[in-house]
Amino acid sequence: MNAIFYKKVRGTILEDDILTIEEVAKYLRVSERTVYDWAQKGEIPSGKIGTVWRFKRDEIERWVNDRLSSKTSAPGDMSVLVRNILSPERIVFMEHQTKRDALVRLSQTLATAPQIKDAKELETEILRREELMSTAMGRGIAIPHVRISSVTDLVVAVGISKVDIIDFQAIDEVPVRLLFMIAAASNQHNYYLQTLSYFTSKLKEQELRDSLLKSTDQMEAYRLLTES
Repeated sequence: MNAIFYKKVRGTILEDDILTIEEVAKYLRVSERTVYDWAQKGEIPSGKIGTVWRFKRDEIERWVNDRLSSKTSAPGDMSVLVRNILSPERIVFMEHQTKRDALVRLSQTLATAPQIKDAKELETEILRREELMSTAMGRGIAIPHVRISSVTDLVVAVGISKVDIIDFQAIDEVPVRLLFMIAAASNQHNYYLQTLSYFTSKLKEQELRDSLLKSTDQMEAYRLLTES
């Protein structure tokens, strides 16, 4: 995991042991506000130099590893987890060429889940999160995600675009075609991080990505995502 900290961030290399909120947010792929809130609540290893929060690299690594390996943060069988948080009707095929249109469409789909109590807040926070930092992960994938109080439990929607979404500003400049939208309750940060990590890891499989893009119906895509 050390190598992750040596990726370029806005033209600089993260080689120091002390990280800023911005650097931690990029590493965890969450908003800077989320990292700030965790620091304020003492939920993430941190310290203040004057009025500025700072983080030790090795402590953040241990903190992430502890949570991703925790047996209590989410079910051990991740295929079961996917069946719990995703249903076939929340997999949609889209033809939107801009990320805003794609995100609005997918947030409307996600809002049909009973765990979402405020569809407008979900849409607003998803778009606000995207303005802070692109959620494009490379390889044609984006994972927009939020934690908000109007969500009662973690839930997912999937968008499969039949056209390139060209304005996600992905690191590798590959247009986004697969979107995995995650919404979680405010107190579900461990489960939230583990779900992000799971999808990020699973979608590294070229065969899975190709099969999803070739899929033609919801049940076919759902089976691909819930296979062990």
